Amino acid sequence: MKYVEGFVVAVPAANKEAYIKHATEAAPLFKEFGVTRMVECWGDDVPDGKVTDFRGAVKAKDDEVVVFSWFEYPSKEARDAANQKMMTDPRMQAMGESMPFDGKRMIFGGFVPVVDV
Repeated sequence: MKYVEGFVVAVPAANKEAYIKHATEAAPLFKEFGVTRMVECWGDDVPDGKVTDFRGAVKAKDDEVVVFSWFEYPSKEARDAANQKMMTDPRMQAMGESMPFDGKRMIFGGFVPVVDV
């Protein structure tokens, strides 16, 4: 069964092109580690909520845009193996040092699809 890992992060609006470049350059590496699909979405209609919302979840500042992305894997085991490789690969460590956003405010999690139409 497929497995999905989702991410939400706040990116300075001024860093949009840098973010796209960063994600585009990272894609082949993620594919090498087992990602079968990678989707990056720039916030377009992200309203403030009454109790909670995406912006609050990542403590987005006024000049930041919420980015929602996900990786698809063939299985949870493939995701776990990919994460292990990512944590030890020097290329990933180098990319982590030049992220165009504050990685400390990223939220993420793994999900088992229950409906896929």
